[in-house]
Amino acid sequence: MKSGLDTAQLMVKVQAWGRELALSQIGVAGVDLSAAEPGLLAWLDAGFHGEMGYMASHGLRRARPAELVPGTVSVITARLDYLPQGTPDDWTEAERQRLQRPGEAIVSIYARGRDYHKVLRNRLQKLAERIAAEVGPFGHRAFTDSAPVLEAELAQRSGQGWRGKHTLILSREGGSMFFLGEIYVDLALPASEPVSDHCGACSACIEVCPTRAIVAPQRLDARRCISYLTIEHAGPIPEDLRPLIGNRIYGCDDCQTACPWNKFAQRSPLPDFDPREGLTGATLVDLFAWTEDEFLRRTEGSPIRRIGHARWLRNIALAMGNALRQGDDPAIRLALRSELEHADPVVREQVAWALAQAQPA
Repeated sequence: MKSGLDTAQLMVKVQAWGRELALSQIGVAGVDLSAAEPGLLAWLDAGFHGEMGYMASHGLRRARPAELVPGTVSVITARLDYLPQGTPDDWTEAERQRLQRPGEAIVSIYARGRDYHKVLRNRLQKLAERIAAEVGPFGHRAFTDSAPVLEAELAQRSGQGWRGKHTLILSREGGSMFFLGEIYVDLALPASEPVSDHCGACSACIEVCPTRAIVAPQRLDARRCISYLTIEHAGPIPEDLRPLIGNRIYGCDDCQTACPWNKFAQRSPLPDFDPREGLTGATLVDLFAWTEDEFLRRTEGSPIRRIGHARWLRNIALAMGNALRQGDDPAIRLALRSELEHADPVVREQVAWALAQAQPA
């Protein structure tokens, strides 16, 4: 590493390199996150992490970057916007309208394109390589939602935005429609200035949540969150929550589409996040018909693939039941009956529940 390193000048260059890599914002945080530890422990003690056992098993290591990667003295944070290039200005209203079409399958916007883990990690690695070319070899490790990292806390401390009441990071320039990534480094870099909270008295995200998963400002019970239930949760979805999920089959954007700050959400310049065929505007019946081979083929390189075909069918069957509650649809009933004997017991139970939701003739 070069001696007499001018870290302020280095960060000017890092910002420029980040923009070249389509990273919307670069920040730097220190590694003392001790003030966040009581909140993390309280969240875990309340059981709000649900079946995400890794959240508890890592314990306070998540809030201690230097324990996760020994030698870390600074954390570079990065923001990557993900709204597709062709997103219309009235996109929030368009997304809300999807909820009024019970036969349509809704996939969360971030998951309609390529897996962000791969897209962002690749860019973080390239950024680290540029830094190494400038300063010489240095210790670093990049993360994109892939290790016990207190991501939102680091983002907030590094000036990426403030913690919204829905727990997501909000930016005045970019709303919340972005991914976050980090590079843990052994360089002592100047920390960015945090920004102040601009939610004010607004509680739109809390009020719109279908399952009331946001139990208080900045406090989320993941066990009630539709994103958690349709992605992380492996077993049967609790029956009292099923009607509230509607036609959402992978994730949920409600708290984001309700947020006034997302009128400033930025379009990504990358084609990676453009929606794949079948993941926007498709019917529940069409997606339910995917065989496991077709599911694997169509979700290659997609974040959806990791839930597997059985959980995909479970989610769609649930949405089909909700559609039948609103009105009979012979095509939906026929599709459901085709999977009454599915090998997976969770799918079988969900299909039987869905058929039972049909209004009696």
